[in-house]
Amino acid sequence: MMKMSKLSHKNMKVTELEEFLRKPPAGFSVETLSSGYRVHYTQDKNLVLIDDFQSCMGNVVFQNSLGRKVKTNNLWEYTSFRKNLLSKTIYLLVSACERNLSENSKNAAGEVRVLKQYVVSFDGSHPLIKWHMEKGLDWTISSVAGESYRVDIDLTEELESWAVKNFTTNNPIKVKPMWKDAGFTLKYYSDALFDFPHWLGFSKRTFKLKLT
Repeated sequence: MMKMSKLSHKNMKVTELEEFLRKPPAGFSVETLSSGYRVHYTQDKNLVLIDDFQSCMGNVVFQNSLGRKVKTNNLWEYTSFRKNLLSKTIYLLVSACERNLSENSKNAAGEVRVLKQYVVSFDGSHPLIKWHMEKGLDWTISSVAGESYRVDIDLTEELESWAVKNFTTNNPIKVKPMWKDAGFTLKYYSDALFDFPHWLGFSKRTFKLKLT
């Protein structure tokens, strides 16, 4: 069976990390360092939400990345970030994991082992994706008006759908992966003096992003 490391699913591209670093897409370049890799990219069309991380190939840094958890402290910062979300191609790093249910595991839930890492990308300006993100962000704001809040934009369902046909390992036994870091987070901090719902953890929202 031919192994493909770069596959499109609906409006989402999934590329194995090694392949991405070896053959970066247009607008990206990879600098090899003694400690690992530094990835450069044009920011006019690309929005990278990837934290610095350690891989089996060394330390990987996406220069100027905002990271997976983005903080905005006022309406101007929020508006700027939202505009970028809805007009650029978004890049995330996700991990396909396997839960080890060994009887020797001290953790009753089992230990999680990373099988593969992928760079996932999708076009935030695509009409359907843009509509879904706008709807989710507007719902969050209306439900926590005037408060600080945290919203998680989740792509787990899209990756699970992709994995049904495309995820393979060297193990002949079919593995259904668990997905780690399958999304990104927006944190908004208002200037409300007594922001009790946020302090008590009530202002957390999640919406599942649909790419079709």
